[in-house]
Amino acid sequence: MHIVQLKPLMANTAAMLTALLFGMVGVPARAEIEFEATWQPADYEAVRADVNKWKSDTDLDDKIADGVSRLWPREAPADAGGAALLDRVAKTIASAYPDAADLVERCEAAYKGPAPPEAAWLSAPDVPDFVRNNMSLYYARWLAQYGLYDEVLAQVGQLQPADVVDPASLLFYQMAAHHQLVEPDEARAALVRLLEHEDTLPRRFQQVAQLVQRDLSALEDESLDHIARRMRDVRRRLAYGRAGDQVQAVEKGVLDSLDKKIDDLEKQQQQQQAAAAAGGSSQSSRPMEDSRPAELKAPMKVDRRDIGHQSGWGDLPPKEREQALQQIGREFPAHYRELIEDYFRELANEPAATPND
Repeated sequence: MHIVQLKPLMANTAAMLTALLFGMVGVPARAEIEFEATWQPADYEAVRADVNKWKSDTDLDDKIADGVSRLWPREAPADAGGAALLDRVAKTIASAYPDAADLVERCEAAYKGPAPPEAAWLSAPDVPDFVRNNMSLYYARWLAQYGLYDEVLAQVGQLQPADVVDPASLLFYQMAAHHQLVEPDEARAALVRLLEHEDTLPRRFQQVAQLVQRDLSALEDESLDHIARRMRDVRRRLAYGRAGDQVQAVEKGVLDSLDKKIDDLEKQQQQQQAAAAAGGSSQSSRPMEDSRPAELKAPMKVDRRDIGHQSGWGDLPPKEREQALQQIGREFPAHYRELIEDYFRELANEPAATPND
């Protein structure tokens, strides 16, 4: 069966993730659980019982039913862990459903894009929940390997641990997708549930979860770090050919956040200059309008841009762009300026939007 090779979750933690996947990171700190866990780890006997129930409820021919029985002997095999259980369930379902067999085959191959494998059959009303939920998780695991995080959540965003045979994988990929899509609240919620059974998690899940936990603890809403992550998310979407309404909404949010950040910096600068001017005057306690710098009389206001739907809607006029970069360059590390320059350059070359997102 297909073996998952995890990709780094965030660009700014790529080196750390590479190190931990090769065993270079120490044992993570363990979470203290002071409440009843909301889910239970995968168990071979319980999953085998679910498979047998599905088999009895489904009209399988004798040959397929015999094959399913051979896949699920009474004695648990050596590879009876969570991910291996999901693989075994997918193989079982594939023996009875041609569509599932095709999906398994495609998920054992590399992503070739631009569209992921078709899996609309999973939403058909006659597909049993056992099949739909577990094949959706199997598919989402593959999607996550190639950075298709919107598609991950489309498959498993609404599932609960009790719906699948591998609850740990479900929570892990929900966490990873929300983290990459810069949805910190949702990522934290999945992370907290995942760590309810930290001791039972695969080592790679433990280590990545610890990195995500550390990363989210330092993330502040509307900080430049937060804005930069959303820029990277736009880049990722554009790289996969997504340029529709959803991407435009993210782009607009980025530009609005930059407008607010620039406005906040301008107000801070004005306050500092006003305080300096007031402190330097020994003749009067009342500020003198004529002695103030010209820029304090008419502070620059950043006009809201009409983002429209045409090509290059996100490209700021040169004067506004340079003003924004100067403000950010004075207050924050240089790599933010480079990131923003690249971002506006890419948006200037962006093709016209299409209905897909």
